[in-house]
Amino acid sequence: MNFHHLPRALLARPFRIHQRPLAAACATALLGLILAGTASAQQAQEQAPTSTDTRTVPVDKKADAGAKKNKKSENTVSNLDAIIVTGIRGSIENSLKAKQNSDNIIEAISAEDIGKLPDASIAESLSRVPGLATQRLNGRANMISIRGLAPDFAGTTLNGREQATIGENRGVEYDQYPSELISGAAIYKTPDASLIGQGLSGTVDLHTIKPLDLPNRAFAVNLRGEHTSNGKLNPGSGVSDMGHRASISYIDQFFDHTLGLAVGFAHLDSPIQEKQYQAWWWSMNNGPGSAEENWGGPHTQGLPDGVISQEGMQLRAQSLTQRRSGLMAVLEWAPGDNYHSTLDLYHSTFGEKKFTNGAQWSSSPWDNVSYSNVGVTPAQPYPIVTSGTIDGIAPILQNQYTKEHDKLFSAGWNNQYDFGNGWAATADLSYSSAKKKLHDAYLFTGLAGGAFTSVDFRTPLGNGYPYFSSAVNLADPATVVFTDPDGYGYNGRQEFDSQKDTIKAVRLEVSHPLGWIFSSMNLGVDYSDRTKTKLADVNFAWLNGNGSTQGTYDNHFSAPVDPAFLRGSTSLGYGGIPGILYYDVLGALANQFYLTERNGQGDWSRNYTVEEKVPVAYAKFNIETMLGNVPLRGNVGMQFVRTDQSSQALQTNGDTLVGRISDGAKYNNVLPSLNLVAQLTDRQYLRFGLAKTMARGRIDDEKVATSASVSLVQQGPGAGQVLWSGSGGNPKLKPYIAVGTDLSYEFYFGKSSYFAAAVFNKNLLNYIYNQTTLDYDFSHYTNDNPTLTPTSTIGSFTRPANGTGGKMQGLELSGALEGGLLAQALDGFGVQANFSLTNSNIPVSSISSIPGGPATLPGLSRKVANLALYYEKYGWSVRAAERYRSSFTGEAVALFDQLGYTKVLANKQTDLQLGYAFSEGRWNGLSLLLQVSNLTNAPDATVQVSGLPNGVSVARPLEYDTWGRTVMLGLNYKL
Repeated sequence: MNFHHLPRALLARPFRIHQRPLAAACATALLGLILAGTASAQQAQEQAPTSTDTRTVPVDKKADAGAKKNKKSENTVSNLDAIIVTGIRGSIENSLKAKQNSDNIIEAISAEDIGKLPDASIAESLSRVPGLATQRLNGRANMISIRGLAPDFAGTTLNGREQATIGENRGVEYDQYPSELISGAAIYKTPDASLIGQGLSGTVDLHTIKPLDLPNRAFAVNLRGEHTSNGKLNPGSGVSDMGHRASISYIDQFFDHTLGLAVGFAHLDSPIQEKQYQAWWWSMNNGPGSAEENWGGPHTQGLPDGVISQEGMQLRAQSLTQRRSGLMAVLEWAPGDNYHSTLDLYHSTFGEKKFTNGAQWSSSPWDNVSYSNVGVTPAQPYPIVTSGTIDGIAPILQNQYTKEHDKLFSAGWNNQYDFGNGWAATADLSYSSAKKKLHDAYLFTGLAGGAFTSVDFRTPLGNGYPYFSSAVNLADPATVVFTDPDGYGYNGRQEFDSQKDTIKAVRLEVSHPLGWIFSSMNLGVDYSDRTKTKLADVNFAWLNGNGSTQGTYDNHFSAPVDPAFLRGSTSLGYGGIPGILYYDVLGALANQFYLTERNGQGDWSRNYTVEEKVPVAYAKFNIETMLGNVPLRGNVGMQFVRTDQSSQALQTNGDTLVGRISDGAKYNNVLPSLNLVAQLTDRQYLRFGLAKTMARGRIDDEKVATSASVSLVQQGPGAGQVLWSGSGGNPKLKPYIAVGTDLSYEFYFGKSSYFAAAVFNKNLLNYIYNQTTLDYDFSHYTNDNPTLTPTSTIGSFTRPANGTGGKMQGLELSGALEGGLLAQALDGFGVQANFSLTNSNIPVSSISSIPGGPATLPGLSRKVANLALYYEKYGWSVRAAERYRSSFTGEAVALFDQLGYTKVLANKQTDLQLGYAFSEGRWNGLSLLLQVSNLTNAPDATVQVSGLPNGVSVARPLEYDTWGRTVMLGLNYKL
């Protein structure tokens, strides 16, 4: 009996797979190769020599004795095998063992060796799994989407336990977990009744190493230097283009292999240099159907009629450094055949300093700009302005400093006892916490006295960097001063945020053998208490000598930047601007400005607490029988989930704080599940899964934070009545519910070769989106207007609510092939590939009327693919991998009252890895590694879909960001 669901013997290490839009063809070609090579596969397998990277290590007597004493159930997360397989092919082989032996439909990744996941991060490795896609943050894979659903719908556990998160939502940020301390992961696409913390789309279970799984002591050191190709964009920030990472792992066994200890430490110091560009919005200013005719805007001098022009822009250079230190410890004790205990601890600190400096301006008709030398490029539905000169520009320079500090801690104590009479029991205690502190500050500079300048420009028709050239030197401190160049109403802003998330859990389980078609049963209960608290305080900054109220504030009031705080210039050369003024934001803020408290409605709403108390009872019956001549295994079971959720937050009337408010709800869910595995032949399996799953809504949607007020109805049927209205979160929000069906065929051959084809259907019984309730009860709200007495406690309220769902269907093809199965000359070569095709629809959406609104689930990439080619022999290893994700629709945007959608364009990333491992002599145990991430400097690009003044919907570029390529060179040493 085991608490962690996945036999670690199955899990052993990560695998890579890669493809692009070509992936469908690649997967088909791979299938053809597999089928063509099947006849010779077994013979080739017998004749193929063993690579030097797959080492057979005899188990010593002490380890063998320890293995006997450390007798565990068939589901034990990690078992001691007679051989230890390392390297790329070993990673694939161990991952396939996990996939093949599981009773659920899963994918798996595992480390190539101790402290050696094949990618720079866990998220990078997970993104190569069939049906998974990554979301990048600051150029690094950070969050995971499973089968097209947003990261919010995926569950993540560490050693089978739910983890607290640093964000306002449930999605785990995987860069918080050092890849060097993770031995592997299992991705459950179908759940079973004993899987706690399961997600709607799937569940990722990360694993740390178990010391008694190894035959003897192991020691590993990993050192890597890092270089980013974007250079030093903000030289005065101190952020370099060089970084490093290091890790050390120690594993040992004591007292005749009954006590095991594993300790690992990993440190990261990584720079990220980002070149950002954003086109604010697009419009048609002059002529029929233009802003002039339909919106009453001013005529834009020099601009032709009937053309689309860009109405503003932003160029920003961002330099940030990430420093993370993680410590992992595992103590494992197995004194005899009956008792097994594991204590695992994880602690990490994560610090980030970010310096973002940029230039921006508005060039709409209301800014009274004029054009000359206009160049127009033909396009549909209207020509696009792509070059010219704009006069009357007021440059807005914004320098921003952001500091984040996170602490994660996780502890778990698992105890298993076999009573010797068929009964076995497990008790598990766990605690997880995530703390975050954020300090953000920015200041504005511009031209003194509200002066204007002219700008020459050339912009691409599609996505790409533009060229802008200002008539004034924006890096000259004699020209650029502290001021409010665009009339924002303040000179700067500072914010302090803090957040704490804790999860306390206890789990008890018993198991016993059964008869008939069931081999055993698992009965258990779990109780978790999760509390997330968020605090946010905002201050506005005002120049010394300037006022801070509507009657005293002057947006043209200015002051030069104190020379003591100047730090040179920031290069925006990639957008044509050679430099802008750069200064110490915190230094200037403390000496040249004063602060006032200025929390607005949106700021007050980020002060809240949400608590979820969740008892779970489950029963799982493990199936092991025969269906005619076909062996059949699997499980059937059910979870009963009771949820008691509550929230405390602030009630406001617009920006005015009214008081505190609390609310909550209790509800039950019953989640049945069935997994069946038919073993058609020794190496062919047909799998079927049917399950009802749930995922709670966003935590920040469950907060009770509210803005509400009463007002006198002036006209209509309710004229003369005083009625309530408001908007906010929903502490009574119930979870997403889905019923999923999966069918998968798997064929294994060779040692690290297979082919799999899967189809799935998921019916979303409900979906969460903003809705307006007309009969909302405001009886527990405070009326802060003593002059108006509400006619009724019933009014209208807009909040996230459960509504009609949708559905999604998908196809997943995946495979891996060893070249040696095709020809002796190809021994050492291999290929991995996968391709996923997903369709979805949502019949009801509160934002479907917005231009560009999707008919599919937001965040869904219809096509996801991976392709990897590798060579591993004679100590050499080479891997070239590419992953592809088709375009998807992001959240709704509201730029200058232009409602629309952001469409994230298709993205592909290519990575390269070269290595050499010494296997004998004085250098035995040493390996060298060269990794290049984002080899082609692939950008992140988005387009905005919005309506022109005449109602015609157009898609135009919004953002274009690049991070350069990252090169890492280092060594690993293992004893």
